[in-house]
Amino acid sequence: MSYVLNTPDDQKAMLAAIGVSSVEELFANIPPELRFPRELNVPAAMSEMELQAHLSRVLAKNKAAGDLVCFLGGGAYDHFIPSVVDVVAGRSEFYTAYTPYQAEASQGTLQAVFEYQSLMCELTGLGLANASLYEGGSSVVEAALMALGITKRTEILIADSVHPEYRQTLATYAATLNCTVRTLPCPDGVLNPADVLAAVSDKTACVIAQSPNFFGHIEDMKAIGAAAHKTGALFVASFDPVSQGLLKKPAEYGADIAVAEGQGLGVPLQYGGPYLGILACHDEMAYRRKIPGRIVGETTDRNGKRSWVLTLQPREQHIAREKATSNICSNQGLLALRAAVYLSAVGPQGLKETAELCVRKAHYAAEQLTKVPGVSLRFQTPFVKEFTLKVPGDPVALLAKLRAAGYHAGLPLGRWYPGLADCVSVAVTEKRTRAEIDGLAEALKAAV
Repeated sequence: MSYVLNTPDDQKAMLAAIGVSSVEELFANIPPELRFPRELNVPAAMSEMELQAHLSRVLAKNKAAGDLVCFLGGGAYDHFIPSVVDVVAGRSEFYTAYTPYQAEASQGTLQAVFEYQSLMCELTGLGLANASLYEGGSSVVEAALMALGITKRTEILIADSVHPEYRQTLATYAATLNCTVRTLPCPDGVLNPADVLAAVSDKTACVIAQSPNFFGHIEDMKAIGAAAHKTGALFVASFDPVSQGLLKKPAEYGADIAVAEGQGLGVPLQYGGPYLGILACHDEMAYRRKIPGRIVGETTDRNGKRSWVLTLQPREQHIAREKATSNICSNQGLLALRAAVYLSAVGPQGLKETAELCVRKAHYAAEQLTKVPGVSLRFQTPFVKEFTLKVPGDPVALLAKLRAAGYHAGLPLGRWYPGLADCVSVAVTEKRTRAEIDGLAEALKAAV
């Protein structure tokens, strides 16, 4: 974005146009105790050459995922992205396209969204998918809101092993709604279906579980879903798209609504976003009427040619406000396109091979890292590409040492789980090599 200078004369002209004499007068109605009490401590101006050099020094302090060997996870993973994803998504007609309000002028964008929805239905085994959600957290929230609307109940049960930031997002939304959110404990790293059965009632709108969960472990989703359905509650399953190369589809273990973070499907880590929220559900009228976002449908034009339209737009911008199901306003179309191109490029066999590589490399890493004295697996439940290590000393200080040695070695879990303050979550994708894993084990041995 170009920088446009705002001169004192420009400021005077703008203030005169709105009828005030100074910038200070603009804020006259703000109480003095709420204002910053002094001038900002801004350094003296630099020349352009000096400023570029200064910014380069500041930016060099950041160590992005690509700068070190990356074992970070927690919902965002360093997966391989085929070049074709950037080539297709970088085309100007896709890269600059806005929401396709006019179907006749947006056929390419609409078709891309339709193909994405079709792939999400195939990935989950469910009959209906949308294309609008921001990331994994908003997907969980929108699924919960759907369940409240469909069942007309007021309670949400969510496993403690669901991503903590998803749960925080849900709590923020629920604070303004006529509903309660109960978190079910997972002391062994997974949710016990018996605890679900004991907790559900005729007030429960849905049970939300994640598999692989935040710790990387596989939940007993079939049993959890059966427990939810015992009292007529819906079962919301949060899944990892890449792991679907090996695991059962959400529909196969009884999920009514399936949600996911789509970052692993061809979306770069890019400093935490923007990402892609996935949501699929049963293709039944009750679900169609409550699904958020947008749905693109296939039809024929007046010449009988295949074409596409926006079939559903359940937002207050398009329909009566009281009938809106969500305030989701961006269709995340570019990221949905990336996911569609990624899945088309790797295909079912490629997705299976990617998931297998993640599993094998993660288990090799766990084996090598737990050979380090004082390091052990915190949980003994089967995992996919992520696992939890109990480490000696302060995990934050340990991870800092490993960064200095060239490794983004994992996430300290005490930030979200006080009971796991001595633990680190490690993620291993298909990109990690045996040499990198062995190197991390050596660095860990030297650091503890």
